[in-house]
Amino acid sequence: MRPGRKRREAAIAPTHRPTSRKPESRLETRANSDAVAGRNSVVEALRAKIPAKELLVAERVEIDERMTEALRLAKNQDLVIKEVPRGQLDGVTGTTNHQGIALIIKPFQYKEFEAVLLGVTKPGLIIGLDGVTDPHNLGAIVRSAAAFGANGVVIPERRNAAMTGSAWKASAGAAARLPISQVTNMVRSIEDAKKAGFFVVGLDAQGDESLPGFSLATESVYLIVGSEGKGLSRLVKEKCDLILSIPMDTDVESLNASVATAIVMYWIAEKRAK
Repeated sequence: MRPGRKRREAAIAPTHRPTSRKPESRLETRANSDAVAGRNSVVEALRAKIPAKELLVAERVEIDERMTEALRLAKNQDLVIKEVPRGQLDGVTGTTNHQGIALIIKPFQYKEFEAVLLGVTKPGLIIGLDGVTDPHNLGAIVRSAAAFGANGVVIPERRNAAMTGSAWKASAGAAARLPISQVTNMVRSIEDAKKAGFFVVGLDAQGDESLPGFSLATESVYLIVGSEGKGLSRLVKEKCDLILSIPMDTDVESLNASVATAIVMYWIAEKRAK
């Protein structure tokens, strides 16, 4: 037996019970958007206690400190640990650069938008995302929303990032403390918010008001931010009661979506604290 092989088996054995090999299902081999791949990423996700289903480890993988820590954390969290062919890991993660390990995340449990509205203590603040496709931006916005006392975050099912492992990790655990709703129709959520007494404010470079003169900060606000490139979609923009912009003295065209949203949330929180 090769020395490296003995070390690998010793590391995996305490947490892995070999089972009879079964044919790989289609679900197990296709790219999974809820998979966190790579040794550093997996360890960080396990440290953050992102809700996960199982840890996949490639056969004959080299065991280093990061791999050992990942196995230990997974065992402490009672996760299923499976040793699988490297090709299967390629398929699940959609990449060959997974470093022999992947964490499969549980599907995120979204809240119904009606439940988010019912849980609001007025003046409320709900953040809506319209075409924000970067999961890191989504996670950062969720983190800021929790920090500045927002009542929830709303995302559309299509053409927007979802709460995958990457977004959860970027939220630094805030996704576990803040209601997040995924809706089929953003325009309908706007109409429901208006019925609940919210003013709908779109964040866009070309605004009716600029941030220092924002007149609705102390009212219940449904703040909607669009993508960095296209901004708010036409239908969403038409349904807004007000378009708000952030004044900038530089030649930068626009701010990162998560940065812009955090600035407005901070300003609203300051106004409400007075």
